[in-house]
Amino acid sequence: MVTTDQGEVTVPADPQRIVVLNSALAGYLYALDVPVHGAIPLNTQTDEFPEAWAEEAAEDGTVMIPWTDAGFDIEALAAEAPDLIIGGGQGFPAVQAEQVYGQLSQVAPTVLVSADLTTWQGQLDHLATDVLGVPDAEQELLDAYDEKVAEVRDAIDLPATPVGYLLMLADGTPYSIPEDAQLPQTLAEVGLEPAPVIADNPDFQTYGSGDSFELSREQVGIVVTAPTVFVLGFQADTVTAESLAADPVFAALPAFQAGSVYDLPSTANRADWYATMDLLDVVQAQFG
Repeated sequence: MVTTDQGEVTVPADPQRIVVLNSALAGYLYALDVPVHGAIPLNTQTDEFPEAWAEEAAEDGTVMIPWTDAGFDIEALAAEAPDLIIGGGQGFPAVQAEQVYGQLSQVAPTVLVSADLTTWQGQLDHLATDVLGVPDAEQELLDAYDEKVAEVRDAIDLPATPVGYLLMLADGTPYSIPEDAQLPQTLAEVGLEPAPVIADNPDFQTYGSGDSFELSREQVGIVVTAPTVFVLGFQADTVTAESLAADPVFAALPAFQAGSVYDLPSTANRADWYATMDLLDVVQAQFG
């Protein structure tokens, strides 16, 4: 029996036809060596799985479940005869899964990961321990992460700290990331201490699960004052430090003036275990 925000869910002891309705969650199952029968694509505009686990999906023969802005194709999902459905988490597919939870639970036992679990460690622990019953596999992933953190921390020469973050939407709208969100806290473990952007600007309202907040162009220069800045796109690698430097609003920032601006992959935001390990590789390559 698994406790969820929707109530108690009885899950099978050894599910073999799991369907995952959030690509941000499916990677945990592959990392835990749990078979994934079906999953949705990276987003509604593509028919591809995330690169981080696309190879594992091919090896598993994972079926792609149709998904559009209008929602999941429940009929196609049911035709796959899943014995367990996993959804929830963060983002657009999480909202959609919650809206059709009743329909999903008629197809198969459905576990929606709570949006309150905002770190990869919390999501991994819930799935590995509570849902799938594979705590030993979870510990192996945690140990690998700890070893990687220690390796990167010892290998890199730190830039000027603290560091700030610019999270850019495809339309050019700038966001920043609070210091207590997962990405800044992960990089803090290797010595990249985050700038206290919310502590210094307490009137800003964070968005959604609290891991970003919107900036006007006028506010960029007020908030993003750190001597080093990381730049990343939201859900797609649509922006670079170089492209932002062509905009006078960003070019005037201290980090840009000092040439201390670095690109991160879009997957670094709301990263799962795979993406977090990839992020650490990127940081080691940048500063090692």
